Amino acid sequence: MTTTLLVIAKEPRPGRVKTRLTPPFTPEEAAELAEASLADTLDAVARTPARRRVLVLEGEPGPWLPPGFEVLRQCTGGLDERLAAAFAHCDGPALLIGMDTPQVTPELLGVDFADCDAYFGPAEDGGFWALGLAAPDPSLLRGVPMSTAHTGAVQRARLTGLRVRELPLLRDVDTAYDAELVAKAAPEGRFATELARLTEAGR
Repeated sequence: MTTTLLVIAKEPRPGRVKTRLTPPFTPEEAAELAEASLADTLDAVARTPARRRVLVLEGEPGPWLPPGFEVLRQCTGGLDERLAAAFAHCDGPALLIGMDTPQVTPELLGVDFADCDAYFGPAEDGGFWALGLAAPDPSLLRGVPMSTAHTGAVQRARLTGLRVRELPLLRDVDTAYDAELVAKAAPEGRFATELARLTEAGR
């Protein structure tokens, strides 16, 4: 069963992304880290077998976008509405991730819905980094409070009654501490390289 891979993201512009990295990083540096995180994420998606690869974007595409992706504009409204709308564009199994986990790999993203209805990837901060639905239903996301310590628990509860497979717990990049740990988890990636460059430059 072939899957659509969705990445929901913001254009990495200073002052608009990764604001919790400032300080210690400047808004421009935070945007550079966001771009590296997004590039690593899109690279992992590009290397994962999929029916469609879709970037659900707030802003404009840039040179960081590899070939083979459809680009959809994010709708207006809260994050729950924007995630729901992303799934509404899918007519078959779909896995949605964000741009904050550059340590993802094709092995993590290569999900198989043959004997399950959903995948759920919890995040260290209480949210979730991945949500997969064999039969995308936007109503499963609408009304879920986003960006709280309970977001993941509420979203997971919405899947009650479905056959759910759990994905590994991952850390989102929100703070400089998160960035350091994620870079150690994926030391060969663009994100780790960019973090090392900025950290060295700031000494």
